[in-house]
Amino acid sequence: MRLLIAAIVVTFVLAIVSLFVGVSDVSLQTLLSSNAEDRATQILLISRIPRTLAILLAGSSLAIAGLVMQMIVRNRFVEPSTAGTTESATLGFLVVTLFAPGWPLMAKMAVAAVFALAGTALFLRLLRFVPLRDVLLVPLVGIMLGGVIGAVTTFFGYRFNLMPSLLAWSMGDFSGVLRGRYELLWFGLAGTVMAYIAADRFTVAGMGQDFTTNLGLNYKLVMRLGLVIVSIVSAVVLVSVGSIPFLGLIVPNVVSLMIGDNMRRTVPWVAVLGAAFVLACDILGRILRFPYEIPISVVVGTIGSGLFLYLLLRKRHNA
Repeated sequence: MRLLIAAIVVTFVLAIVSLFVGVSDVSLQTLLSSNAEDRATQILLISRIPRTLAILLAGSSLAIAGLVMQMIVRNRFVEPSTAGTTESATLGFLVVTLFAPGWPLMAKMAVAAVFALAGTALFLRLLRFVPLRDVLLVPLVGIMLGGVIGAVTTFFGYRFNLMPSLLAWSMGDFSGVLRGRYELLWFGLAGTVMAYIAADRFTVAGMGQDFTTNLGLNYKLVMRLGLVIVSIVSAVVLVSVGSIPFLGLIVPNVVSLMIGDNMRRTVPWVAVLGAAFVLACDILGRILRFPYEIPISVVVGTIGSGLFLYLLLRKRHNA
């Protein structure tokens, strides 16, 4: 419990630091010497605070989505970006942009969530027909499925001159987050709460259908709940800030190495460390090429891919 409190304190400190990192001069001195109409105060209220909240919500919810997916698939190397979920949500967002560009953002998010749900369900269906002799074949199938869906999305994006928009969706970036443009991410927090409430059910479902049924739980209902949580979180993050790869894979695995696989215990840890990891990467991206900014997907993808390779090599070595 003490370690969790320490992690929360570190995340809070990173959030405070995030408020004061940027090109514009926003510091305690400028804030204390200004009124509510001054530039520093306006930047803090309109940009910095919404951006920090968006980072916290996106980081925690995506990490939880990865944890839930790993539980229902029973594979530690699966998350939305390695199961075709993110690519399916991108395709859904492209479809609704083509056929209903005037729809509100909430409706576009709903369509993206439906496509993400369908893509994840297709991934689970494909696993039934593949002889999974190796644990690494599961993410390989997901990456191949995501590649096919991504190729279809790119074709239609190129065909209808939407490649800049497609690139913006696939490149996670918090620089455009302002007040009024991130509020959908609160749905991600709702997904995190749902995952915590159903944590014991997901833990049991991770032991297999027969075991779950013998304990009197509805295995299919638990699976559907997990798919809904993953789909909503993936769609909300994609629509709000773009794609952030490897986050849902790295954080749950690190937490699993620390405290085990009991989801009731791991959910708070995964949420806090997910938020802290994205906060640290975002601050790093703003500092490395100051006053320019490196997109969060590049920083997280670079660090996450290195950690992913470490986990793969560690798994091979232990085997």
